[in-house]
Amino acid sequence: MLTGLLHAHSGLRYLVLLAGVLALAYATYGWATNRSYDRGMRITGASFAGLLHLQVVLGFVILFAGRLAAGIGSALIGHLVAMLLAAVVAQLPLSLMRRRPPEERTYLLHVVCTLAAFGLIWLGVTSIGRGLLEAAVF
Repeated sequence: MLTGLLHAHSGLRYLVLLAGVLALAYATYGWATNRSYDRGMRITGASFAGLLHLQVVLGFVILFAGRLAAGIGSALIGHLVAMLLAAVVAQLPLSLMRRRPPEERTYLLHVVCTLAAFGLIWLGVTSIGRGLLEAAVF
């Protein structure tokens, strides 16, 4: 079971990265062309944040299903902290834009937060000794 969860966690990262690239492209285009904030941004941003949240939950399931027994090293703690922060940062523009009046909503916060989330994801993956697109060996 643990091996299957690890494979799912490893494979889901490609969907997370794809959703992030799409959200970043949509936000950058919207910001560069000065378009009004629309439903498409909410959908792409929510897809990225939702997949990242799923990835975090899956990571915690793996942690509690078997890795916890092996002990938590400093590399794993760095991975956990970076990924939790990435999920928070990815959610931030969605939560803030929801509270703003429509005329005050902007794409720029999505651009900044998505780039920051990518940086945190990269930091989290490299903290456990892997490359961002490197295949995991179990």
